[in-house]
Amino acid sequence: MTDDRQQALADFKRIMKLVVLAGVLMVVGALAYLSLTGALDATMAIAATVGVFVSVVLGCGLFAAAFFSDKSGLDEAVTYATKPQRKGARRSPAQSNHTERNAR
Repeated sequence: MTDDRQQALADFKRIMKLVVLAGVLMVVGALAYLSLTGALDATMAIAATVGVFVSVVLGCGLFAAAFFSDKSGLDEAVTYATKPQRKGARRSPAQSNHTERNAR
């Protein structure tokens, strides 16, 4: 399991480097487009740079984090924790009420 986690962490770091590169390329593209279509002042350049870069890195970074969580095996512990241990396992009052309401 440690090897899986280390491999997942290495993959995550590699993906994040690519995400940052993609963010930089998107910023360059956005600034090039803005400069071709009109006057590009400093305020617009700063706003576009921060907005595009943060959006790309945040969106792609969250997906990369989800893939890291899956590959490292962290999701398995949560999956097994939410399943009953055996068929006759005790249910919490909330689970019992939910089952009774669905049976009606």
